[in-house]
Amino acid sequence: MTFSAIRPDEATPFRIIFVCTGNICRSPMAEITLRDLVTRSGLGRLIFTSSAGTGDWHVGEQADARTVAALKRQGYDGSHHRARQFDPVWFADYDLVVVLDRTQERILRNWAVSDRDRSKVRLLLSFDQEQASLHDVPDPYYSDDALFDSVLGMIEKANLALFAQLEPAIRQGVR
Repeated sequence: MTFSAIRPDEATPFRIIFVCTGNICRSPMAEITLRDLVTRSGLGRLIFTSSAGTGDWHVGEQADARTVAALKRQGYDGSHHRARQFDPVWFADYDLVVVLDRTQERILRNWAVSDRDRSKVRLLLSFDQEQASLHDVPDPYYSDDALFDSVLGMIEKANLALFAQLEPAIRQGVR
């Protein structure tokens, strides 16, 4: 996916949602790290980040404690996150729906009611040439702190690549 000039404004920013399984590990990491990049670039009012899960079993819960800890080790604050489930009506509200693995990709493309909505669904690693062949960001839920740290590193790297593609289009559209 390439981005041409995007013309967001403070009232209608470019909206990105990250989606994983339960919205307590990978998608909060992606939301928080991209938000940090966007804020540091000065585009915080023009790009909105959010996250959700395909499942409903963690709705209302905080991010997994290991997620919060991994984020904190890298200087991010994940303490305010609350899990929620993706609602298919949200396709209309988002410009880009970034999924963390092919399972969410299949689910969301099945939930989409139009080709336009299906075209918004993209794998996070697809934005990073070096990681694209991996396709999936591993789910660290049943693992240890080391995998949480590794997954966060993958997400940060992929978000840098996503932002590198998105930022020029946003800046060009702001003129």
